[in-house]
Amino acid sequence: MASSTDHNSSGSVSPVVMKYKRRRFPEIPEECAGNYSPFKNSNAYFRRKERSLWPAMRIGMDRCLFALIVVAFFYMLVFAKSSLMNTLQDFKSERVLIQVIQQTVVERDDSVRINKMALESTQKMFESSNIWTQFSSNNYYQCINRSWAERREEALTNGYLMVHANGGLNQMKTGISDMVAIAKIMNATLVLPSLDHKSYWTDTSDFKDIFNWRHFMEVLKEDISIVETLPPELEAENHIQIAPVSWSNASYYRDEIAPLFKEHRIIQFTHSNARLVNNGLAASIQRLRCRAMYQALAFSERIVELGNKLVQRLKNLNAPYVALHLRYERDMLSFTGCSHNLTEAEDKELRILRYNTQHWKDKEINSTEKRLNGLCPMTPREVAVFLEAIGFPFDTNIYIVAGEIYGQNGIQELKAKYPNVITHYDLATEEELQLFRKCQNQLAALDYIVAIESDVFVYTYDGNMAKAVKGHREFEGFRKTISPDKWNFVRLNDHYDEGLLSWEPFESKVKSLHEDRVGAPRLRTIADSPRMEESFYANPYPGCICDKSKNLQMPYRRLLSLRN
Repeated sequence: MASSTDHNSSGSVSPVVMKYKRRRFPEIPEECAGNYSPFKNSNAYFRRKERSLWPAMRIGMDRCLFALIVVAFFYMLVFAKSSLMNTLQDFKSERVLIQVIQQTVVERDDSVRINKMALESTQKMFESSNIWTQFSSNNYYQCINRSWAERREEALTNGYLMVHANGGLNQMKTGISDMVAIAKIMNATLVLPSLDHKSYWTDTSDFKDIFNWRHFMEVLKEDISIVETLPPELEAENHIQIAPVSWSNASYYRDEIAPLFKEHRIIQFTHSNARLVNNGLAASIQRLRCRAMYQALAFSERIVELGNKLVQRLKNLNAPYVALHLRYERDMLSFTGCSHNLTEAEDKELRILRYNTQHWKDKEINSTEKRLNGLCPMTPREVAVFLEAIGFPFDTNIYIVAGEIYGQNGIQELKAKYPNVITHYDLATEEELQLFRKCQNQLAALDYIVAIESDVFVYTYDGNMAKAVKGHREFEGFRKTISPDKWNFVRLNDHYDEGLLSWEPFESKVKSLHEDRVGAPRLRTIADSPRMEESFYANPYPGCICDKSKNLQMPYRRLLSLRN
C-alpha cells in the first residue's frame, strides 16, 4: 500500500511516540488538513475548560460580590448613621442658634418697643409738663403805687357821684373801677355803688354782699373821697341822671360833666360799663384803675373764705388744674345768636329770649357767619377737641367757671373725653353753698377766685369774665392763660370733622396757632376806634405793669398822646 510504504520508507517510529502523537495531535481528515492549526485546537480546548469552570467561578464571584455588597452596605449604614447624627447635631445646633437669634431679635424688638414706649411716654410727660409751664416774669413788676404828689389833699369835693353798676359781676367790677378813676378826674365824692338787680340773673346782692366795702374805702382813701351813703340832708335833694358817653376820655368828664356840679350837688350815672377809654389817660389815672380793680375791690370775707377752701380742695388732688370758662350758657347763646350744635327747638327758645330782652339790640343774627368770624362761644365738643390738640392729658382736672351748660347734651361731650370735670357744686358742701344758691353774682365771685389761682386758665368766649380774669392773672405775674384763636380753630375743626384733615396735621396746626397765645407779656393793642382796641382790664400792660429791663412807659405815652 502506497501509504504504508511511504511511512515505512521514511523511517521507523517508536510505538510510544506514536501513542503520544496520537494523544497530543490527533489525526485530522485530509480534507481538513489544509486548515488545521494547533492553536485553534488549543482555543477550543480552553473554551471547553472555561465552559466547565464558569459555573463554579460564577458562584464564587456571586458570593464574593454579595459579601462585598454586604460589607459596602454595612459601611454605608455606618457612614449614614454618622452623617445623620452629625446632621442632627448640626440641625440641633442651628436650631438652638436660630432660637438664640430669634430670642435676640425678639429681645431687641422688645427693647426697641419698650424704648419707643418709654420715649413716647417721656415725650407725653414732657409735653404734659410743658403744658403747665409758667412764663418767667422776673423782669416785670406791679407798678401801681401812688406817688406823694398823687395823694388827695382837698378836703372838699365838687359834689357827690352816685353810680348804678350795670351788668353781671365782672362788668360791674370793671365799671366800678372806672368810676373810681372818673371820681378822681372830677374831684367828686363817690357813694358806694348800687348793683344791678334787673339783669338776666336777677341777683338781689348789694355791694356789701359781694365786696368788702370797708376794705374798698380804706385802700382808696388817699385817692378819692368815698362815703357809704349820701348825707341825710341830701337824700331828698333832686339830682341829675346821666348816661355817660361810652369810651370817653378824661377831658369829657373834666370839661363837660364836672361843671354840672355847680348846679347839682349830686350826679347819678345810670350806667358804668365801658365809660372810659382804654388808653390816652394820665399814668396816675391808669394806676388808680388798677388799684381799684386788683386791690380795693376785694370780695367779702365770706366769699373769700369759701373761695380759698375750693382752691385748697383742688390743690389737695395733688395735680394741677385748668379753670375753664365755658360760656356755653343760655343767656350768652341767646345774646350772641349762636346755635351751632343745638337743636331746632333750642334755637327757637333762644330766639324768643333774645326778642323779649329789650336792651339786647341785635335780634336777627346769622349764627353760621358769626361762628366763622370767631364770635361764638365754643361748644363743649369743640373745647374737648381743642384741649386734646393743645396737649392736655385726658385725666386733667378741669374746673368749670360758668353756670349751667345749655343744650340737651350739656357738658357730656366734654366729659366723654375729660371725665374729671368739677364745679363749685362738687367741691362745696350743701351747707357751704346754702347762702349762695340764689345769688349768681356771688357764685361767680367764687369761680373768679378759683380761676385766678388756677394753674392754667382757658376761656372759650371773650366776654367780661374772660377779660377780667385774664388781666388779673397778667397783673399777678403773667400766669398762664390760653386764648383760643377761634377764627382759625373753627375752620380747622370743620376740616377735621369733614375728613379733610387728619389728626396729626390738625393737632400740629392748633399747637402752632397758640404758641404765642399763652398769656406772655405783650403790649396792649391800640386801634383807631376805642371800641376795637384791647380792653385795659384784659391787658393792663403798660399802665400797671412795668419792665425792669427797659422803660416802655414813656414811648407808649408819647404814642398815645398823638391820638388826643
